[in-house]
Amino acid sequence: MMITYRMFAVWRRNFTVYKTFYKASLVGNIGEPVLYLFAMGFGIGSYITEMEGLSYIEYIAPGLIITSSMYSATFECTFGSFTRLTVQRTFDSILNTPVSLSELVMGEITWGMTKSMISGTTMMIIMTLFGLYTPDYSLPLILLTIMLTGYIFAAAALCCSSIAPSYDFFNYYFTLFITPMFFLSGVFFPMDNFPEAFQWFSQILPATGSVSLLRYFFHGIVSSPLYFSFCLLVVLSLGLTIAAIKITRNRLIK
Repeated sequence: MMITYRMFAVWRRNFTVYKTFYKASLVGNIGEPVLYLFAMGFGIGSYITEMEGLSYIEYIAPGLIITSSMYSATFECTFGSFTRLTVQRTFDSILNTPVSLSELVMGEITWGMTKSMISGTTMMIIMTLFGLYTPDYSLPLILLTIMLTGYIFAAAALCCSSIAPSYDFFNYYFTLFITPMFFLSGVFFPMDNFPEAFQWFSQILPATGSVSLLRYFFHGIVSSPLYFSFCLLVVLSLGLTIAAIKITRNRLIK
């Protein structure tokens, strides 16, 4: 169970492979959020004059950064990790080295988090160029939020990959978990007018906490309790790490 520097050997292996196709990967990770920025920010935004005291494009900008981070980590640790686990048998090869299973899992999660940081930071640059964010003291807190978001979704995705019998299994994960979170986390509209049960459900979603924190750091708007959002992200990070190690062990060590 001891985790040492060897987890970074797993990270470095994935990074070395990533450098061979990073351009295509980056386009895929940020292309959709940028399209949402244009289509909804400038399209629908031309019909919505204001939302919580902000223009619509300003309102959705923080959520699109979280969306980019969420999807980047999710795709990496579902399709990417599953390929390394089953098709390429990379996990088996790594475990024949001094790297432990816990280090392997942490290396995978950390790499997924890194992919989310790349996508989230790129989106931050785009938002800055559009004048939707002016770098200030909040920048380290924004990057920390993106990092926690990526870590959580990477760990959750790895849990899914470790129980998946095939690629088709990910349809359940995206349909029942990722897509509802995309629409119910306050990215495009407040949840105030939804039934109370949906509002409570929304508050315990990790993406909701991330969007709330980032919207506060961007615009100073409090859409949900900030301490609760931060504590939720930290607790989920720890819990999903333990779960990912246990589930992956059950898959690999029989």
